[in-house]
Amino acid sequence: MFLATSLSAAYGQDAISKFFSKYENDESFTNVNVSSRMFGLFTKMEAETPEDKEVLEAISKLKGLKILAKENARNSRELYREALSLLPKNYEELMSVRDQDKDMKFLIQESGGKISEMVMVLGGNNEFVILSLFGEIDLKQISRIGSRMNINGLESLEKMEGTQQKKEGANDNSRGRQN
Repeated sequence: MFLATSLSAAYGQDAISKFFSKYENDESFTNVNVSSRMFGLFTKMEAETPEDKEVLEAISKLKGLKILAKENARNSRELYREALSLLPKNYEELMSVRDQDKDMKFLIQESGGKISEMVMVLGGNNEFVILSLFGEIDLKQISRIGSRMNINGLESLEKMEGTQQKKEGANDNSRGRQN
Protein backbone atom coordinates (compact mmCIF):
# COMPACT_ATOMS: atom_id res chain seq x y z
CA MET A 1 0.00 0.00 0.00
CA PHE A 2 2.75 2.46 0.99
CA LEU A 3 4.71 1.67 -2.19
CA ALA A 4 1.65 2.25 -4.38
CA THR A 5 0.96 5.59 -2.68
CA SER A 6 4.59 6.65 -3.05
CA LEU A 7 4.64 5.71 -6.73
CA SER A 8 1.39 7.58 -7.29
CA ALA A 9 2.77 10.73 -5.66
CA ALA A 10 5.99 10.44 -7.67
CA TYR A 11 4.00 10.03 -10.90
CA GLY A 12 1.97 13.15 -10.08
CA GLN A 13 5.07 15.21 -9.39
CA ASP A 14 6.65 13.82 -12.57
CA ALA A 15 3.65 14.90 -14.69
CA ILE A 16 3.81 18.41 -13.25
CA SER A 17 7.59 18.51 -13.68
CA LYS A 18 7.17 17.66 -17.36
CA PHE A 19 4.81 20.61 -17.79
CA PHE A 20 7.25 22.92 -16.01
CA SER A 21 10.17 21.57 -18.06
CA LYS A 22 8.29 22.18 -21.28
CA TYR A 23 7.92 25.92 -20.59
CA GLU A 24 10.65 26.83 -18.08
CA ASN A 25 13.04 28.14 -20.76
CA ASP A 26 10.33 30.10 -22.57
CA GLU A 27 11.12 33.72 -21.70
CA SER A 28 7.46 34.73 -21.93
CA PHE A 29 6.87 32.76 -18.69
CA THR A 30 7.85 33.73 -15.18
CA ASN A 31 9.35 30.71 -13.43
CA VAL A 32 9.74 30.54 -9.64
CA ASN A 33 11.27 27.62 -7.78
CA VAL A 34 11.57 27.70 -3.97
CA SER A 35 13.62 24.84 -2.51
CA SER A 36 13.26 23.12 0.85
CA ARG A 37 16.47 24.90 1.88
CA MET A 38 14.79 28.28 1.37
CA PHE A 39 11.79 27.18 3.44
CA GLY A 40 14.28 26.06 6.09
CA LEU A 41 15.73 29.58 6.20
CA PHE A 42 12.25 31.00 6.88
CA THR A 43 11.92 28.78 9.95
CA LYS A 44 15.01 30.37 11.49
CA MET A 45 13.11 33.66 11.79
CA GLU A 46 11.87 34.78 15.20
CA ALA A 47 8.13 34.25 15.72
CA GLU A 48 6.53 37.33 17.26
CA THR A 49 3.03 35.92 17.76
CA PRO A 50 1.51 32.46 18.25
CA GLU A 51 0.09 32.79 14.72
CA ASP A 52 3.58 33.46 13.35
CA LYS A 53 4.84 30.38 15.21
CA GLU A 54 2.10 28.23 13.59
CA VAL A 55 2.97 29.57 10.14
CA LEU A 56 6.69 28.90 10.65
CA GLU A 57 5.89 25.38 11.83
CA ALA A 58 3.82 24.76 8.69
CA ILE A 59 6.58 26.19 6.49
CA SER A 60 9.11 23.83 8.08
CA LYS A 61 7.19 20.87 6.64
CA LEU A 62 7.22 22.15 3.05
CA LYS A 63 9.67 20.64 0.57
CA GLY A 64 9.22 22.96 -2.39
CA LEU A 65 7.16 25.42 -4.37
CA LYS A 66 7.10 25.82 -8.12
CA ILE A 67 5.24 28.53 -9.98
CA LEU A 68 4.99 29.03 -13.71
CA ALA A 69 3.09 32.12 -14.85
CA LYS A 70 2.43 33.92 -18.09
CA GLU A 71 0.86 37.34 -18.43
CA ASN A 72 -0.60 38.75 -21.63
CA ALA A 73 -1.04 35.17 -22.83
CA ARG A 74 -3.38 34.82 -25.78
CA ASN A 75 -3.27 31.03 -25.25
CA SER A 76 -3.99 31.04 -21.50
CA ARG A 77 -7.12 28.88 -21.74
CA GLU A 78 -5.23 26.36 -23.87
CA LEU A 79 -2.39 26.25 -21.29
CA TYR A 80 -4.97 25.80 -18.53
CA ARG A 81 -6.54 22.80 -20.29
CA GLU A 82 -3.10 21.31 -21.08
CA ALA A 83 -1.94 21.58 -17.46
CA LEU A 84 -5.14 19.98 -16.14
CA SER A 85 -4.94 17.16 -18.68
CA LEU A 86 -1.45 16.22 -17.43
CA LEU A 87 -2.53 15.79 -13.81
CA PRO A 88 -3.15 12.18 -12.84
CA LYS A 89 -6.75 11.24 -12.08
CA ASN A 90 -5.94 10.53 -8.43
CA TYR A 91 -5.59 14.24 -7.68
CA GLU A 92 -8.69 15.32 -5.79
CA GLU A 93 -10.31 18.60 -6.69
CA LEU A 94 -10.47 20.68 -3.55
CA MET A 95 -12.04 23.80 -4.96
CA SER A 96 -12.79 25.45 -8.27
CA VAL A 97 -13.63 29.06 -9.03
CA ARG A 98 -15.04 30.25 -12.30
CA ASP A 99 -16.02 33.75 -13.22
CA GLN A 100 -16.37 35.58 -16.47
CA ASP A 101 -12.66 36.10 -17.06
CA LYS A 102 -10.84 33.22 -15.32
CA ASP A 103 -11.02 29.61 -14.15
CA MET A 104 -9.08 28.36 -11.16
CA LYS A 105 -8.78 24.88 -9.66
CA PHE A 106 -7.10 23.66 -6.51
CA LEU A 107 -6.24 19.96 -6.48
CA ILE A 108 -4.49 17.86 -3.85
CA GLN A 109 -2.56 14.62 -3.64
CA GLU A 110 -3.36 12.97 -0.33
CA SER A 111 -2.00 9.83 1.24
CA GLY A 112 -2.51 8.48 4.73
CA GLY A 113 -4.68 11.47 5.65
CA LYS A 114 -1.87 13.92 4.87
CA ILE A 115 -1.71 16.26 1.90
CA SER A 116 1.60 15.76 0.10
CA GLU A 117 0.99 18.15 -2.79
CA MET A 118 -1.36 20.95 -3.70
CA VAL A 119 -1.66 22.22 -7.25
CA MET A 120 -3.38 25.43 -8.30
CA VAL A 121 -4.09 26.02 -11.98
CA LEU A 122 -5.45 29.35 -13.18
CA GLY A 123 -6.40 30.27 -16.72
CA GLY A 124 -7.83 33.67 -17.52
CA ASN A 125 -8.49 35.80 -20.55
CA ASN A 126 -4.84 36.76 -20.72
CA GLU A 127 -3.07 35.13 -17.78
CA PHE A 128 -2.02 31.62 -16.83
CA VAL A 129 -0.56 30.31 -13.54
CA ILE A 130 0.29 26.85 -12.31
CA LEU A 131 1.55 26.45 -8.79
CA SER A 132 2.77 23.24 -7.17
CA LEU A 133 3.37 23.18 -3.42
CA PHE A 134 4.72 19.94 -2.00
CA GLY A 135 5.74 18.52 1.35
CA GLU A 136 3.47 18.01 4.35
CA ILE A 137 0.75 20.57 3.77
CA ASP A 138 -1.57 22.11 6.35
CA LEU A 139 -4.34 23.85 4.41
CA LYS A 140 -5.25 26.00 7.41
CA GLN A 141 -1.85 27.68 7.17
CA ILE A 142 -1.35 27.82 3.39
CA SER A 143 -3.44 30.96 2.83
CA ARG A 144 -1.43 32.71 5.57
CA ILE A 145 1.85 31.54 4.03
CA GLY A 146 0.62 32.73 0.62
CA SER A 147 -0.20 36.19 1.90
CA ARG A 148 3.16 36.45 3.71
CA MET A 149 5.04 35.36 0.57
CA ASN A 150 2.73 37.47 -1.64
CA ILE A 151 1.58 34.50 -3.77
CA ASN A 152 -1.58 35.36 -5.71
CA GLY A 153 -4.37 32.79 -5.67
CA LEU A 154 -3.66 31.20 -2.31
CA GLU A 155 -5.89 33.74 -0.56
CA SER A 156 -8.83 31.80 -2.04
CA LEU A 157 -7.97 28.97 0.35
CA GLU A 158 -9.15 31.16 3.23
CA LYS A 159 -12.68 30.74 1.91
CA MET A 160 -12.19 26.97 1.95
CA GLU A 161 -11.11 26.87 5.58
CA GLY A 162 -14.61 27.69 6.82
CA THR A 163 -16.15 25.22 4.38
CA GLN A 164 -13.71 22.49 5.46
CA GLN A 165 -14.45 23.09 9.15
CA LYS A 166 -18.21 22.86 8.50
CA LYS A 167 -17.64 19.66 6.53
CA GLU A 168 -15.50 18.15 9.30
CA GLY A 169 -18.14 19.13 11.88
CA ALA A 170 -20.83 17.45 9.80
CA ASN A 171 -18.67 14.32 9.55
CA ASP A 172 -18.12 14.35 13.32
CA ASN A 173 -21.87 14.72 13.89
CA SER A 174 -22.70 11.87 11.52
CA ARG A 175 -20.13 9.65 13.26
CA GLY A 176 -21.72 10.49 16.60
CA ARG A 177 -25.12 9.41 15.28
CA GLN A 178 -23.69 6.10 14.10
CA ASN A 179 -22.43 5.18 17.56
